[in-house]
Amino acid sequence: MSTEHDGADALMTAITGEPLPPGAHEDAAFLAEHRAAEADLEVLREQLGVIGHALAEPPPATPAPEPARSVRPSPRPRRRAFSLALGSLAVAAAASVMAGMGWLMSGGGTGAADSSSLDAGSSAEKQSDAGGVAFGSARYLACSRLVAEGEVTAVERLPGTTTLRITLSLTRVYLPEVPEEDAKGSKPDEEQVFVVDENVVPGIRAGDPVLVGVPRGADQPDFWAVGERQIALERAMVTASLPEARELTCG
Repeated sequence: MSTEHDGADALMTAITGEPLPPGAHEDAAFLAEHRAAEADLEVLREQLGVIGHALAEPPPATPAPEPARSVRPSPRPRRRAFSLALGSLAVAAAASVMAGMGWLMSGGGTGAADSSSLDAGSSAEKQSDAGGVAFGSARYLACSRLVAEGEVTAVERLPGTTTLRITLSLTRVYLPEVPEEDAKGSKPDEEQVFVVDENVVPGIRAGDPVLVGVPRGADQPDFWAVGERQIALERAMVTASLPEARELTCG
């Protein structure tokens, strides 16, 4: 069910483009869902553009007829083949849009299943899902050592392996939460180095924005989101879940 604020529905507000209700900017859950819905709508608009271009594409020119002494080929099979190909493309694009609309209207979820449709440069490994705890949920955050965004500053392949050493410069830390007066010596290092298999983050390179989650007691992330589109969705989930996570204890 979509989050509401003073009777305004976050999802419908994003769809209609209406201004946010008074006080909505102070409602973290409503604002996070509204931003996530806006990001999803932008993806759906792109898919609708695919349909429009496919339907607007003109058919190929009909070849000139052969001399009278030859058997003149009929252009019908070519027209039909083109029509079938065009129809298939439109149906595929429409199916993609309808799948996205179903996801959006149902309240949707985020993670690895979304990354391929959202951003070719995005990757998300939700290993925590195997234990029934999704990244960004309050339960996940309550048992996390580090949840942060950063920028990749270096990617080094270990010789003779498929393993990468990735250096991040942290730009935004969600966990651990450190009050300003206690921040000295308590914040995580601004530079973090992780070692992962390249299949976890295929194509990652210096300059990429990332969001990572590291469980308590672990040295390496069990979750990566690469690319701003994927990060935007996961960021909304994390921001909305933090208040509840503060009330939970791990385990």
